[in-house]
Amino acid sequence: MSLVIGVPRESFPGEKRVATVPEVVEKLIKLGFSVSVESGAGDEANFSDDTYRAAGAQIVQGAANLWSTSDIVFKVRAPSAEEVGLIREGSTLIGFIWPAQNPELMQQLAAKRVTVLAMDSLPRTLSRAQKMDALTSTAGVSGYRAVIEAANAFGRFFNGQITAAGKVAPAKVFIAGAGVAGLAAIGTAASLGAIVRANDTRAEVADQVVSLGGEFVKVDYDEEGSGGGGYAKVMSEGFQAAQREMYAQQAKECDIIITTALIPGKPAPKLITAEMVQSMKPGSVIVDMAAEQGGNCELTEPGKVVVKHGVTIVGYTDLPSRLPKQASTLYSTNLLRLTEELCKDAEGKKTTDGIINVNMEDEAIRGLTVIKEGNITWPPPPPKPVAAPAAKPAPAAAPAHGHGPSTTVSSPKRVVTMFVFATLLFALIGMGAPTAFLGHLTVFVLGCFIGYMVVWNVTPALHTPLMSVTNSISSIIVIGALVQVAPPLADGMARPELLIKCLAAAGIALTAINMFGGFAVTRRMLDMFRKN
Repeated sequence: MSLVIGVPRESFPGEKRVATVPEVVEKLIKLGFSVSVESGAGDEANFSDDTYRAAGAQIVQGAANLWSTSDIVFKVRAPSAEEVGLIREGSTLIGFIWPAQNPELMQQLAAKRVTVLAMDSLPRTLSRAQKMDALTSTAGVSGYRAVIEAANAFGRFFNGQITAAGKVAPAKVFIAGAGVAGLAAIGTAASLGAIVRANDTRAEVADQVVSLGGEFVKVDYDEEGSGGGGYAKVMSEGFQAAQREMYAQQAKECDIIITTALIPGKPAPKLITAEMVQSMKPGSVIVDMAAEQGGNCELTEPGKVVVKHGVTIVGYTDLPSRLPKQASTLYSTNLLRLTEELCKDAEGKKTTDGIINVNMEDEAIRGLTVIKEGNITWPPPPPKPVAAPAAKPAPAAAPAHGHGPSTTVSSPKRVVTMFVFATLLFALIGMGAPTAFLGHLTVFVLGCFIGYMVVWNVTPALHTPLMSVTNSISSIIVIGALVQVAPPLADGMARPELLIKCLAAAGIALTAINMFGGFAVTRRMLDMFRKN
């Protein structure tokens, strides 16, 4: 019997997202599940009950009815105490749980003997887990929305303009933290025409900042800031002092500051002091994306927009919920990909019978599972170390002279032998060949040699794009074929034989395919790197 997936209406104040959308409902039904949606669950995200019915979902009236009849519950926010009381024993709950910050909730859920998969606990270092990474999806929406909120509060153009009324300077935006949310903010602000600067404790993100149109501002202090798992770590006092000095300078120069710094399981670090806020130009804006965890700015008031020292400080804690339709669509897709991973048999083959298998041997599923049938399994064991690649065997040393044949390709003896053989062959051909033929043969041999040396000395990583171009360039041979099939320019000139004409025509056809195909492949490869 297939399981029922229930989607309740979010009870957290101000939350407008919904855990699944009609488009995903259809795909869940194809996996064999039945889907129940609480009436009004998608209203705030512009998904009406009728759209869910059209997708095949059943609309259930009241949260109690939905929770009591659902085998699997999809949620966005962690359940409230009232919702924990409604959950059916032995069922499965999937959503954001934050087990480190909610130990009491973990105990309450364990007491209900449920299985809980926390979307915030996904091992983000696994490449195959990216399709299930709801944190990344949510952070991308938050970063985009943060720039929109900043533009709304700023009251000026982001891009520079020259108008009849005068010149407008572009806005200067500083992004503190270049994680997923920070990179989304950088790309959005740059696309609006602002001068964007950014900083992060992880030096490896500098190239990403530049690629999105920003300038990476480096702290004058050498210390690695990567904390593993894709997150930053807590930095030393020396680094933090140098970082505060840099932030103070940026606060004086920039019009907008967007802070994104968060470390899982810890309060948001204070990056922007009251003195920095006071030094900013009147009309400046700070968007504190870490407001829900206390904020990166000392003057942030979570959930509010305040004006301090002439600076507007935006402390919204519901940035993803301010783009509810987009955020819901992305999050529901993450849940769908997770469900597909759960719908596998013991051999790893996909199933469509509406039954899930929480496979604790799967590293991604094990990391997500914080409670298994009432037993708390969080935190997960450390990830398995990646096996080092096997060392390549050392090449065998060439045998000493006189103790067997040499295996070295470029040995002097072999080179001399080949050179003598080629010279004798060339002399024999030259004794009976016309003078014009010898000239063409010389050019041909030199062309083969140069082509061989050029192509074979190219780095293997470049062979695919290079070969497509060289094949196209080498198609100049079509010119020689055209000369052979073309009529003679004067009556005194010899006409080519029919066999030569046929070979030349075949050469033109084959070379045309090679030429146009090479350029088509090259263009396809270049399009992969072209920004739309």
